[in-house]
Amino acid sequence: MKHAVSVSIGSSKRNKSVEVNLLGETVRIERIGTDGDMDAAALKYQELDGKVDAFGVGGADLGAIVEGKFYPFHSVQKLVRYIKKTPVVDGGGLKNTLENRAPAFLDKEIGDYINERGRKVMVTVGVDRWGLSKSFAESGYETVFCDLMFALDVPIPVRSMKGLRTLAALLIPIVTRFPFEWLYPTGEKQDEHKPKYNKWYEWATVIAGDCHYIKRHMPFNMQGKVVVTNTTTPEDVEFFRKCGIRYLITTTPVLDGRSFGTNMMEAALVALSGKGRPLSFEELDEMLNQLGFQPQIQDLGEAPQA
Repeated sequence: MKHAVSVSIGSSKRNKSVEVNLLGETVRIERIGTDGDMDAAALKYQELDGKVDAFGVGGADLGAIVEGKFYPFHSVQKLVRYIKKTPVVDGGGLKNTLENRAPAFLDKEIGDYINERGRKVMVTVGVDRWGLSKSFAESGYETVFCDLMFALDVPIPVRSMKGLRTLAALLIPIVTRFPFEWLYPTGEKQDEHKPKYNKWYEWATVIAGDCHYIKRHMPFNMQGKVVVTNTTTPEDVEFFRKCGIRYLITTTPVLDGRSFGTNMMEAALVALSGKGRPLSFEELDEMLNQLGFQPQIQDLGEAPQA
């Protein structure tokens, strides 16, 4: 049996372990949270190094991949400083392969529903989800990227991929040197809910991006909206339902009532491959095709009559 472990600096309340059959091989996937403690996460990696087949970095990114170029988050690199043997990934590979398939999946499953309401997507942090952002733009969606709002609390939208490229070029060399907790909720902060930027939630038909970012500022009235995300627990799904979300699309498979993060699922594929190293985009695409992985959709209830 293969064993992939995601060590997350997120909340331990979201811990989960399941065994799945992938291409005839049993893979145990396990998520371990450290409640924002980066040193504890680093020590957990050290403890398990060489004892498991692949690691995922949860609750943080080792870096951002923009147009195929990797920009390391310097404050996050210390998380993996003790790893000597086990390959480690942060989900960037699946963000630029599996997530690219989401817009075509939406068109196939609920295209008429979206077209009636307008092909408008709000992406919480486009630089973090470059493949998803680009694929929505290329699929004819009107786009709003909220990177400045969600990462830096600056209420300025970015309306195009050209603008997102410019923003990335200007800010990535700077923000990658910030402490990661300045940019992304960690530990108990992941449970905070402060409705904000309602204008853009209301404007969009589709809200896409990291689940914590989406929930953190989401208004309570989201009747008929579509959410595209991952790493959802049953509690997350119920929260979306109560807020009136009509369709929830998870870009990673739902396993035992839970969709795991891209880092966890990418680590599972690395473990399954047996190559002992991270996989290229091409290798990931090939495995995804063999597995038949695609986004999954949940209808959370009837939308109100217009």
